[in-house]
Amino acid sequence: MSPAKSIAAPARLKALALDRTNLAELSVPLAVLAIVLALVIPLPPFLLDLLIVADLMMSVVVLMVSLYITRPAEFSVFPTTLLLLTLFRLALNITTTRLILMNGNSGTSAAGGVIEAFGVFVVGGSYIIGAVIFLVLIAIQYVVINHGAVRISEVTARFTLDALPGKQMSIDSDLNAGLIDETEARQRRKQLAAEAEFYGAMDGASRFTQRDAVASILITGINIIAGFLIGVLQHGMDLRRALETYTVLTIGDGLVTVIPALMISISGGLIVTRASSDVRLGLDFQRQVFSKTQPLLLASGVILALAALPGLPKIPFLLLGAGVGTAAWRRHRQAQIEKVEPAAIPASSRENVEALLRVEPLAIEVGLGLVKMVEGGQNSPLLRR
Repeated sequence: MSPAKSIAAPARLKALALDRTNLAELSVPLAVLAIVLALVIPLPPFLLDLLIVADLMMSVVVLMVSLYITRPAEFSVFPTTLLLLTLFRLALNITTTRLILMNGNSGTSAAGGVIEAFGVFVVGGSYIIGAVIFLVLIAIQYVVINHGAVRISEVTARFTLDALPGKQMSIDSDLNAGLIDETEARQRRKQLAAEAEFYGAMDGASRFTQRDAVASILITGINIIAGFLIGVLQHGMDLRRALETYTVLTIGDGLVTVIPALMISISGGLIVTRASSDVRLGLDFQRQVFSKTQPLLLASGVILALAALPGLPKIPFLLLGAGVGTAAWRRHRQAQIEKVEPAAIPASSRENVEALLRVEPLAIEVGLGLVKMVEGGQNSPLLRR
């Protein structure tokens, strides 16, 4: 390979990295501009289907990220992400409302295939069943998850700000005692400030999802009433057909909106209730819930006892009770083996105490006449004396 090609390759890689960085920086502003344009520009049904699927995908990604973080501050962009996704869903609501009211007389495919699938296939084409499912999801999101997440965010933000001076004093005392150096102290202060800012932002961001649920109810009611009036008065549709068509379309629109909103609300609840840990949520859950054998054995006994009650199906209780009991018994056997034959622990090597102590260097200045006494290193006359 010639020297010119070897020099051009790193330059090309550097340019590619810069292009990716610029693309990542431009993606969010372009997405915000696209959301704003979607508020006023009508979108075709196939593009609306793509955007609805993108909303579902982003909600699933945010939910999975909230499950895999070890500290809440690791997902510091969550408040901003929540705001952007809420704005995105509202833009989709406006777009679907426009399509439903303009083209609802053509049938249930007026607002795209995704809304038609949720309105016809998921709820069986019955607007009564769809309305009940929609109201149940709204109740779960607004009354249960959002209310608890808002309260936890308020309390956590207040306690974090109250504990901030004490944590800063602890960092300063460790630095003065020589337990940490200036670099580590600066890093701890930065993490502490980021954590306080994150919980402060979560205190306000959690209210977006709470108001989003209220907006979904209002939009659904407006679409049903306005669609019914437009279908009957403007398009001359039959009363029953107009009610069924616009209600199915509106319920489908509400479901494709409330399901991503519910996942985002669950993500917010998981983040604000997550305590800082060294491992992920799944490992913490396994260690703290399934590591104790006695609670598992008691739970297995209760489930098996319920199987003996008349009228209850036997197979689910017997399967789950036997499964939990077997897992508890195997865990107990493993704990007994580890207790009888503990694993060999390698002997720790002797640590140099002088390496752990932070000792300032000591220097002794001597006159010109005493230089001969200290020359020679370990064999100097001064050290021999």
